[in-house]
Amino acid sequence: MALLLGLLLFSFFVTSALIVPFINLLYQLKFQRLDQFTKDAFGKHTPIFDKFHAKKVGTPIGGGLLIIMVVSLLFAALFPLIKFLGVFITEVYSVTQEINVIFFTFISFGMLGLYDDIKKLFNGKVGQFGLPLRYKFIIQWALAFIVATLLFFNLKIDLINIPFFGFLHLSWAYIPVAAFVIVAFTNAFNITDGLDGMASGLLMIALFAFWFLSAAILDTPLSVFLALWLGSLIAFLYFNVYPARIFLGDVGALSFGATLAVVGLLFGKIMALVIVGGIFTVEIFVSLLQLLSKRFRHKKLFPVAPLHLWLQHIGWEEPKIVMRAWLAGIILALFGVWLAVI
Repeated sequence: MALLLGLLLFSFFVTSALIVPFINLLYQLKFQRLDQFTKDAFGKHTPIFDKFHAKKVGTPIGGGLLIIMVVSLLFAALFPLIKFLGVFITEVYSVTQEINVIFFTFISFGMLGLYDDIKKLFNGKVGQFGLPLRYKFIIQWALAFIVATLLFFNLKIDLINIPFFGFLHLSWAYIPVAAFVIVAFTNAFNITDGLDGMASGLLMIALFAFWFLSAAILDTPLSVFLALWLGSLIAFLYFNVYPARIFLGDVGALSFGATLAVVGLLFGKIMALVIVGGIFTVEIFVSLLQLLSKRFRHKKLFPVAPLHLWLQHIGWEEPKIVMRAWLAGIILALFGVWLAVI
């Protein structure tokens, strides 16, 4: 545990040293939130969103790219060094295969998000919301099926844990189930990432919960990855809390949502993942209900979605929403860990 805490702190200090120059670089590259965000993914005007988020125009996006780079490079440099120094490596899966799955998810979904961010900012068409939703969704599913296939064939995972009932082996059906979980959490995180510090803070809480579980089952590669990710994320969060100086961007949101899902799948505990990431689950559920109501009833179920935007609409201040979401996230994380260990 001392080693893992040291890695967390080292990652924190490295990211802390880099983040201010990185923010300045984003300003120089004009990688900033623009007023073209006044349309949603379906090309519809969103006046309620505009009302609360107009002041965020000009804030740099792309903080997720820094975290991905720092965590990936530190892991590549430090994990072999840990083995070289004779630290005993315990494993649940093949170390190489587990690392491949984690970083394929972490980087591939990040690259998709980065392309989407670039397209939003530099396509020259005001109001166009990055990649068309259907194309982004298709690519997410393709990547998710690749990851699910790697989990099934390379790591031999085909089970999920159902609290109080034990493990259920799904065989080939595991692949579409795992792919669905990855896509769902990818979009759930992206939807939740709408208020300063909200998604990043909830992710920090969820990662601490899974870090505890990874240490308990003695999965060294996963524990090291989560320690480095947490350290870098905490440094980022300092600059992401209200009023934010930098946003994750889709490069971070897509990567982190998908990777959080994969971490849960590595434990075989989908129900614990749903509970630990409960706020993400609620956010996407509310948005899905809104979408289905508009499509089949031709009217809105809520004045606005997602949930955090509706709370702003009824008068809650942004910091209040975020702080209460964090508190709810802590309780949900404790409940999810309890479910995972019973």
